Amino acid sequence: MSPFTDYSILNPAASLGGRTGVTEATVLVVDDDPSMHDILTVLGQQHGFSIQFAEDGLDGVRLAESSDIDLIILDLTLPGLSGFDVCRRLRAAGVEVPIVMVSASSDPVDVVVGLEIGADDYITKPFEVRELAARINAKLRRQRTTQSQVRPGRLKFPGLIVDVGRHEVLRDGKPVTLTPTEFDLLALLSASPGRVISRSEMIQKVWGQGADLDLRSVDAHVYRLRRKIEPEGPRPTYIHAVPGIGYRFERRGLNERLAKAQEGTPEANGLQPVAGQS
Repeated sequence: MSPFTDYSILNPAASLGGRTGVTEATVLVVDDDPSMHDILTVLGQQHGFSIQFAEDGLDGVRLAESSDIDLIILDLTLPGLSGFDVCRRLRAAGVEVPIVMVSASSDPVDVVVGLEIGADDYITKPFEVRELAARINAKLRRQRTTQSQVRPGRLKFPGLIVDVGRHEVLRDGKPVTLTPTEFDLLALLSASPGRVISRSEMIQKVWGQGADLDLRSVDAHVYRLRRKIEPEGPRPTYIHAVPGIGYRFERRGLNERLAKAQEGTPEANGLQPVAGQS
């Protein structure tokens, strides 16, 4: 059965008001239905947002965690992980972008479960394409408004928040006590995810120009910082050493847990199953 009740949208001349949506946004579509890929590709072109696709739950979680996504369209019935599992893991990891669930199931229990575990909306297939477009645009507009109201200096990553303005760090929602030096190191590294920062640059920006500090002392400070913010102690998740140069901060918290989940049971890796999957 097609998930749509109106295919006029596939005609470029169809009247949907032109490119009236929110521009410069990225929508992640987690769905293995080729017709969903086709229709959302056209919607993106007509409404001015880019599309990324994932055809199974694990790939969807990986893309949501590692990419700059503004909204997620999430099917419930997926290979690998159900939509419920995907939603629950993303919310647990601190991914807060809007999630719109789509499903052929109109069971009120599924709707309630989806909303309770963190979805922002639920659409039952088949649906009007215009309705889907309207809901996407509404969520993207609200997301843009919310982002514009976020305090400057608040850096959010899966499982970790660094609030420079408040001089506050939260790991999995719980405050982490850092020394001023440890906080300054974390703020410097997390402000530029993926960029390698040399020990010399760290000394200059954290301790000040001309500071007489041994490079190995930087390693000692980073070691203590890691012990406080890394979810698995000495095994690096966020702060990675680059031999001979310095350190690099990465948004990798969720990917590490997913890799482990594939090696064992969900319960063994701290990922609890969700009841009522479909």
